[in-house]
Amino acid sequence: MPPQGDEAAGLVRRGVRSYVLRTGRLTSGQARALAELGPLRIVPHATSVPDWDALFGRHAPRVLEIGFGMGEATALLAREQPERDFIGVEVHTPGVGSLLLRMRELGLDNLRIVQHDAVEVLRDMVAPGSLDAVHVYFPDPWHKKRHHKRRLIQPELVALAASRLRPGGVLHCATDWQDYAEHMLRVLQGEASLRNTAEGYAPRPPWRMPSKFEQRGLRLGHGVWDLLFERLEPAGG
Repeated sequence: MPPQGDEAAGLVRRGVRSYVLRTGRLTSGQARALAELGPLRIVPHATSVPDWDALFGRHAPRVLEIGFGMGEATALLAREQPERDFIGVEVHTPGVGSLLLRMRELGLDNLRIVQHDAVEVLRDMVAPGSLDAVHVYFPDPWHKKRHHKRRLIQPELVALAASRLRPGGVLHCATDWQDYAEHMLRVLQGEASLRNTAEGYAPRPPWRMPSKFEQRGLRLGHGVWDLLFERLEPAGG
């Protein structure tokens, strides 16, 4: 069973977090976007599920992304898929400001931001079975072995994310660390409610926009591994 109630809250109590806070300076443009556009496009964390249809002004397939970084790939995907609504979850203020700038530049109205820990957002603000996809692209690999327990992709988080997907919805992870890719594959294969859509790793789907960070890594010869797992129909459903 996916984490619910006290069990889901335990993810946070045990220190399962989707981020590590880092400092960063805001540019003047980012600060202006936060002040002017933030009140319209940032959804405050709540302990109950908001009316997402009202917040987006429509009912549409919905995608949640955990940790969008500076947001360039997120904004491009939202532009290329106007029929979908996107919820971007990020804690770092410069990244939030950067994405708000891109939203303004591209005229995006199908993207909202929650500046909060993704574990609590999934637990508190997303109804079970309500998402078409969850994206986790290039989370912190915590490459030192003693830090592996801090990795975001762990069985409890995967179970929680899977519970928020509709049947047929997809949990899509990507990393450029082979060791983390192998860890992700083991964890995702261990979640009974998910099915791998590929034999092992999947080719990068054309709609996953490579970020500047990823493109730089590819130029340096780094590998990238995509994993796409589909939510199964509940037993007896």
